Amino acid sequence: MIRFKQGLVLSAATALALLSGCDGGGGGGSSAGDTGGVVTPAPTPTAVAFTDGDAARLAKQATFGPTPALVARIKEVGVNAWLDEQFAATGSSYADIAAGEVRRDFCASGDAVCARAHFSRTPVAMRFYADAVMGQDQLRQRVALALGQLIVASEQEVNSAAGIAALNQIFLANAFGNYRDILAQVTMLGYMGDYLDMADSNKSAPSENYARELLQLFSMGPDQLNLDGTPVLDATGARVPTYTPDDIKAVARALTGWTYARVGGAATSDGNARDYSKPMIAVPARYDTTAKTFLGISVPAGAAQDASVAAVVDAAFNNASTAPYIAKFLIGQLVTPNPTPAYVGRVAAAFANNGSGVRGDLKAVVRAILSDAEARGAPGPNAGKVKEPILLMTALARAIGFSTDGYVFVTRDGGLGQPVMRAPSVFNFYPPDYPLPGSATLKSPASKLLNTSNVLRWHNFVYDWTIGGDATRAEFAVDSGLPMSSLTQPQWAGWEAFGADLDGMVARINLLLFANTLTQPQKDALKAAATPITNTDVLVQARKRAQMMLYVAGSSPLFLVDR
Repeated sequence: MIRFKQGLVLSAATALALLSGCDGGGGGGSSAGDTGGVVTPAPTPTAVAFTDGDAARLAKQATFGPTPALVARIKEVGVNAWLDEQFAATGSSYADIAAGEVRRDFCASGDAVCARAHFSRTPVAMRFYADAVMGQDQLRQRVALALGQLIVASEQEVNSAAGIAALNQIFLANAFGNYRDILAQVTMLGYMGDYLDMADSNKSAPSENYARELLQLFSMGPDQLNLDGTPVLDATGARVPTYTPDDIKAVARALTGWTYARVGGAATSDGNARDYSKPMIAVPARYDTTAKTFLGISVPAGAAQDASVAAVVDAAFNNASTAPYIAKFLIGQLVTPNPTPAYVGRVAAAFANNGSGVRGDLKAVVRAILSDAEARGAPGPNAGKVKEPILLMTALARAIGFSTDGYVFVTRDGGLGQPVMRAPSVFNFYPPDYPLPGSATLKSPASKLLNTSNVLRWHNFVYDWTIGGDATRAEFAVDSGLPMSSLTQPQWAGWEAFGADLDGMVARINLLLFANTLTQPQKDALKAAATPITNTDVLVQARKRAQMMLYVAGSSPLFLVDR
């Protein structure tokens, strides 16, 4: 139900209006003209002190939201040392859920609790949100989320909790590994095999579905790219495709002859025993053993099945367009959907060669993205990107201070338009080139989710978790029908500790939600929204004042755009 709470004081509305001075985000400041693929060195950053605001800005790009401790740590050690800490950090995992695959007839008829535990995204999504809000390996998780939005499979079509966990474990485990390993593991995973029909693809009628998406979405993209991400043009000025229909047909033939592993070693004819969490197994009789030629390489007749798969993965991984395609996508996920060609070129160069002759090293790619002068320099008026609902939820929760089992997020994300691990199609929740409304040049992918209904739900969501967000809120309680539920609790003690120090609260909100970019009138407006709230209990008064200001700040357009 769409609603606005009654009784919000006029000063809150005034404050919200002052926090609306935003043009909607997007933009990297420079036009994306064709530079012919020449990689431009990063400009030398102007030597300036690394401020709290700089640290908070990096936290917005590289984590699920700034916290006071995180901002202090980044500022203390600096960008590169913090990146090194994050490259070494671990903790988040879906491996235990991936190990729990069961037969399709495992649950008794009508046992909704069992079905939710084993045949839905719920347990995996709960783990995702709990780790995103509380885990220490923030950058690993953030990169894994980006990879999951590039290489998409969805609960909407394949409802195996273990399979969903296995796919996302690949992204977590290889977030700082090599991109070829990701392509190889995803290609063989039973969950993806079902989603894009490589499983049970037969030489008599090869499915082209996975072959097409592997090339179009997961690696090289549809058009040839220069190293800086600009399109390669032919003599007539037209774009040049990266592959032909014949390439797709040959790749599909090379990927024939695989079926699902089976739970408990059941027969491959047992349709209830598909194990989506494991690599597929060979069915030699269904494999096309004839010679294939695709993307400029040849697989000889009689080549082994796994050799054919390896040839396909290598062809996709090594294509000249894969480095700029992946570089531009990951920049769009972490920093801006409108990078300059020079920025794309520098990151793509790191993908092509990490400095030690290794291609596809994601650690080098992520470092190149986040340490680049365009990411670390002062943002221009068009810089940044719109928060997608997942990041809106986690950033608000981390700013408030949540402990959570993740379930309350799973009950909310669908209504906000982005149920994690349940994308509507292989093209994800939004295309990476979705245009910024009102702009002829800028892209703003997450803006696709900002329809009228979702914006009102976003406001109501922020209200419920701020002004209505006392720990006693019913939706934070344990779900008695969910064995893995352990409740959610907002931790207001840190805000209560401010007592009557309104300026201190405003300063924390300015840092965590806005990276210290609020103007003095905006800070004054926030303070004015809270001042009328009084209570004889100083702790209650502090909490209620913080809740009011967080509502105003969290529902403002300024918070929706990370610059």
